[in-house]
Amino acid sequence: MAWFLFAAALAAGCGRGGTSPRSVAFDGDRALQLVDVQMSFGARYPGSAGHAAVQLWIEQGLRDAGWMTEGQDFSFEGVPLRNVVGRLESASGPLVILGAHYDTRPRADRDSIDPTAPVPGADDGASGVAVLLELARGLAVARPACEVRLAFFDAEDSGNIGEWDWSLGARHFAGVLDTDPQAVVIVDMVGDRDLRLPRESNSTVSLVDSIWSAARQLGNDAFVDEAGSSITDDHIPFLERGWPAVDIIDIQYPYWHTTQDTADKLSADSLEQVGTTLAAWLSSFCVPPADG
Repeated sequence: MAWFLFAAALAAGCGRGGTSPRSVAFDGDRALQLVDVQMSFGARYPGSAGHAAVQLWIEQGLRDAGWMTEGQDFSFEGVPLRNVVGRLESASGPLVILGAHYDTRPRADRDSIDPTAPVPGADDGASGVAVLLELARGLAVARPACEVRLAFFDAEDSGNIGEWDWSLGARHFAGVLDTDPQAVVIVDMVGDRDLRLPRESNSTVSLVDSIWSAARQLGNDAFVDEAGSSITDDHIPFLERGWPAVDIIDIQYPYWHTTQDTADKLSADSLEQVGTTLAAWLSSFCVPPADG
């Protein structure tokens, strides 16, 4: 699948009159390969060997793409946890956060055969990480007129197991964030071959409108213009602080929280629809101000 370049001309008439930013590149095949790498680490729930390995791999991937990295260390129930955050040097403008969780669920509690086995996490974890890491390559070159931070959250997916709650990493991140973001975009479970992304009902309507509009202009029909469910996910801690946030998620993925959440259920086309939509949306959202 060829490299796709999305010009800021997609957003003609939507900006504030400044010079258009460079295009952002995204390749769905590369993103799918990044899913495969994560799967090679095995289960990635907190405390596992795969969890530690994927942390280091994300940090190295960001640095290789030209990003500075920051680790946010915290813990729960005595288990060390870590958010990984990427920043571009000298970035300026409104703060935009693109986030995904990298941990996987320690128990496949929706699995009819082996509900105590860990979830492999191809879609539920690896797909969102792959989209952000592939976007990192293009954003480092395009340098959008926003301060984009890529946030890889820990401890999203152990909720309702013992004392664990959902979205612990995102909650920690939001709690220490010292700058008001103009937009927070969460990508979670976005690689299904039969991808279908309705408008998640808790999400900020204006953000949903702008992202789904970018998808429509590109013909990315996985983004369906209909109301979806209300989801407890990593966007909730940001909404609770009054910040605009959206959750891009296919909650109807049939292998969710089962041992069948494996890479063969995913497609490069689905990942590319999400990545190219976010690239086009950033080109319209992050428009530099007019000179003078």
